[in-house]
Amino acid sequence: MMLRIGSTVLGVEDVTRAVDFWTSAIGYELREAPEDDTWATLISPNAASSQLALMKSVTAVQAHPRVHLDLYADNRESEVARLIELGARRVEWDSYGESPDFVVLEDPDGNRFCVIEKDEHWIGFR
Repeated sequence: MMLRIGSTVLGVEDVTRAVDFWTSAIGYELREAPEDDTWATLISPNAASSQLALMKSVTAVQAHPRVHLDLYADNRESEVARLIELGARRVEWDSYGESPDFVVLEDPDGNRFCVIEKDEHWIGFR
């Protein structure tokens, strides 16, 4: 038997707002209309990637989350600007090195994620 990651689940305060942000941010689509405001699953339009599930949560967001999303970009700065227009916010990050290849943002619910400049060492990303 072989396992694979089927969904990454983000806890959010407002599922509808999170659906709006993440569908615009990464181009995923709702798998099906949510039955209520506690859960929604987003899928890649080409079915090549794992799902992103959004679950209503009352747990506070961690300042330094143990798990987060890394989003790869051909042009990091233009993607960061686009995500900020969609409602993301820059995070003052205390762990940036001298020449970081990533920018830390948070979605409208405060979930932290990184935008990384894609280059030739990102094997498997197109």
